[in-house]
Amino acid sequence: MSYSTYLALTLATVGTTPSDSDTATELTLEDAWRPVLERIGRLVERFRHSEVSPLAAAQFEKELLEAQREMARVTAEWTYNHLEPAAVDAAPPRVECDGDSYRRLARKTPQTVDTLFGPIRLHRLGYRAAPSVGTPVLFPLCQELGINHNTTPALCERVARYLAETGATQQAVLKRLRAEHGVAMGVKRLRALTSFVAAAMEEHRGPAQAEQIARWLTQAYASRGRHRPVLAAGRDGITLGIRCKKGSLFEVATAGTLTVYDRRGRRLGTVYLGYVPEAGQGTLTQQLTALLEEVLRRWPGPVPRLCYVTDAGDNETSYYKKHLRRLRHPATGERLQWQWVVDYYHASERLTKMAEALFGKSRRAWTWMRKMQKVLLKPAGVSRVLHSAATLRSQRGLRGKRLTAFREAYRYIQARTQHMRYAAYRRLGLPIGSGVTEAACKTLYTQRLKLSGMRWEKAGAQRILQLRTIWLSSVWSTVFDRMLHAEHRKVKTRTPDQLSSSRAKKAG
Repeated sequence: MSYSTYLALTLATVGTTPSDSDTATELTLEDAWRPVLERIGRLVERFRHSEVSPLAAAQFEKELLEAQREMARVTAEWTYNHLEPAAVDAAPPRVECDGDSYRRLARKTPQTVDTLFGPIRLHRLGYRAAPSVGTPVLFPLCQELGINHNTTPALCERVARYLAETGATQQAVLKRLRAEHGVAMGVKRLRALTSFVAAAMEEHRGPAQAEQIARWLTQAYASRGRHRPVLAAGRDGITLGIRCKKGSLFEVATAGTLTVYDRRGRRLGTVYLGYVPEAGQGTLTQQLTALLEEVLRRWPGPVPRLCYVTDAGDNETSYYKKHLRRLRHPATGERLQWQWVVDYYHASERLTKMAEALFGKSRRAWTWMRKMQKVLLKPAGVSRVLHSAATLRSQRGLRGKRLTAFREAYRYIQARTQHMRYAAYRRLGLPIGSGVTEAACKTLYTQRLKLSGMRWEKAGAQRILQLRTIWLSSVWSTVFDRMLHAEHRKVKTRTPDQLSSSRAKKAG
């Protein structure tokens, strides 16, 4: 929202008495500080004249911290209340906003606003549209300060970050707000604030993540080693408890990752994506593809080695066949060369199943499985494993369930031979395990959305995922700052002090 005309603030000196009885603008800043400074003085005197002990020192620091917070709260309240002229008549009688005309109200109205330091009383001037049917009152000062849901931007950021952190719950966050900020907030308002911040930050997540990956790529190309830097993509699914009309059920949510490895194969960093259960997982597919394209569009250097490391599930396979291997460079239009690596540890699980089908759960099964795990990492390893397994199967004469289990594991490896060339992958410096993506499922979901007894509505879970992916991707500050910049109404506010300086220059 942009304003063509804003409050042309007139000269107002500190301590000017307003037309109403608002005592917040009658006090000077020194007057507002005085009760707090007196409180601090009493704390100091009491501590100095009492017996010094660890307990007394701890209590002194706690009370001093509370006084410091009160000093900051008083300062913020006084400052915000002196951004508009004290006299209502000094403000323009009308303003224009998005083509609508607003007329000035007769007096300022108070609003309780929560800040990092506690609640303050903000007296702001409102403008009403003409005609006013269905149009809310416009408060330019609140728009300029970025106040949403009676909360300042700094506290909005803190609330969102608390919700994004591991192990957080609504009640834990509300309790933390009361203890650390002196703010009493209800669940309804907390959810509304979360919805607003998550949606606003999501708009800037993709570009910020792409820039972060580009920085890691710069670091990777500057590193020393014999390998070409690697950009690895991954995706996986995890069950999530979802509320429904009949109670609750478990559906598969998705996690996606993009990871940069340097010339020595060391992981430099990972950015995360997550989406609630969805048929076909189309949204995560779109997000991951868009992020890849944005990275390649922003990265000016040579294309890193590209690999896709996952298990061989239906959605993971479909994404490779329908999207990744068809992907072209957004700048040059050239077809990108991807290496799909079927996760080594999922392949090892099939070795375990074959071993147990051949020998039962015995020492011999374990010995053969461990030997085949090592063979799998050697050149032509898959063929050697399959040959050994087939020979043993003919010797053991498997039947029934054991034969079925053997065939299922055998065919899994046989059908994916070209994506299990682990010796070649290691020579190229490619990762052969999807541990990064497996860990993403744990950090994104298990540590936050799958705590004891948790069940989610999809919209609520997605809001938390949006915040959590930004937090875990190490782009939180960048994204939030860009959100505030975009939310800024581009209003050129001139405070009374700025106006006073301008008029003095003109007079000179």
